[in-house]
Amino acid sequence: MTPATETELDKLHTAAAEIFTGALATCNIPAAFDRRIHFEGDTMIRLIPDGSGPEIIELEHYKRIFVIAIGKAATPMLEVLLDRMKRRKGLRGICCSNHLPQKRNWRFRYFEGGHPVPNQESFAAARATLHLLRRARRDTLVFFLISGGGSAMFDLPIDSAITLEDTIAFHQLLLGSGAPINEVNTLRKHFSAVKGGRLAIAAPEAQKVSLLVPDVPLRTLDALSSGPTSPDHTTVADVRELLERYDLGPKLPESVRLFFEQEDLPESPGNKAGRHLHLPRMPWSDVQHARRSALTAAASMSGEDPAFRNSVYEVLVSTNDLVEGARSLARAAGYYAVVDNSCDDWDYNAAAHYLLDRFHSLRAAHPRLCLISVGEVTVTLGPNPGAGGRNQQLALLCALELERHPGERIAVLSAGSDGIDGNTQTAGAIADPTTAARARAFGFDPDKALHDFDSCSLFTAIGDSIVTGPTGHNLRDLRLLIAER
Repeated sequence: MTPATETELDKLHTAAAEIFTGALATCNIPAAFDRRIHFEGDTMIRLIPDGSGPEIIELEHYKRIFVIAIGKAATPMLEVLLDRMKRRKGLRGICCSNHLPQKRNWRFRYFEGGHPVPNQESFAAARATLHLLRRARRDTLVFFLISGGGSAMFDLPIDSAITLEDTIAFHQLLLGSGAPINEVNTLRKHFSAVKGGRLAIAAPEAQKVSLLVPDVPLRTLDALSSGPTSPDHTTVADVRELLERYDLGPKLPESVRLFFEQEDLPESPGNKAGRHLHLPRMPWSDVQHARRSALTAAASMSGEDPAFRNSVYEVLVSTNDLVEGARSLARAAGYYAVVDNSCDDWDYNAAAHYLLDRFHSLRAAHPRLCLISVGEVTVTLGPNPGAGGRNQQLALLCALELERHPGERIAVLSAGSDGIDGNTQTAGAIADPTTAARARAFGFDPDKALHDFDSCSLFTAIGDSIVTGPTGHNLRDLRLLIAER
């Protein structure tokens, strides 16, 4: 095999970036909404994929309609709902996101919540939502539009003595703990007055419809934005075990530590008996299986509290759609496409080595290959991390490993579907066998940057950052390992 030229590697970079951005485009929220929900006058028709529907809700039966939009996709989800639903009588709501629209509906209050840690607006949005939901009665229909990122941008401690500063420190500690997202959100659920099903409990008599754009595995939908409307299967015992496992107790702010140490720590509402009934991983080889997993996950969110009995949950678009979009685009470009999601929630180091090993073994039989992996990896941050995120960290580690294969036509892309990686404004990065050498030529030390979690400036300097801007949703991360003959 002749060594890869710079032009050939550029073509690989372009192909990987086009598959990534193209896959994002296939997860269009308006189109996803229309596949699930239709409005005909004052009638809402919910289309159920397994053929057991449709389910009909007559809006004229309700004097009030409240809409609570939370997360990175809050704005586009709200705009689509308002465009499709012409009913305005009794309509009021809250929109909390990290990017707010310039044009705003006067019936709504808008809050720019913090991310990846809460801010004052996060607290204000939570208080305003609880105040609005207390007005809900039997004649109230509440739409909850929930997407990823809501755990940070929408929060309020159960213990009113816990300050915003201590809440921020608590979130920062969780982000650097190395715990996977479902475990991080288990702790958030038991800390917050608006998570772990507590928004559903705040409007016990109302009819509730939760429309979801998840950034968590579908088998753990109650972890999406820490499950504000979902019955929680996790327990206080889980909280205590996680605090001990990750040695978090001594590192917590004193007010947070005292809250978690109390003997009568409040249990979150939900069906604790069903806590082990999470869905198994579904085979990626069959898209119908993937679609059924989303349906079953939403249907399985039952809770003992009566407030959950008049609740409907619908997954609008998910990582399944992101993967299928990437696979279709890779095949259309002539690549042999393989999906492997085995390393979801692994440490970034283990995930990188696993994917590279799998990639090289597959490439022996399929020289023109695209290995696709969706989900998130974890990082354990040191005391003074630099500018970067889990995607750039994984890409940089891959760059150092690929340096051992000089001349190979290989590229690795790792990027967040929300357009933001860690504490940076980039979505992620692309690496190839020349990345480390090019970085050294610009005066960077790739090994030190990896150790210091400071990869953003390196990738920016050599032109290998992926910059999309805010995408309007968050469907977890996408990794592409791509090779030519």
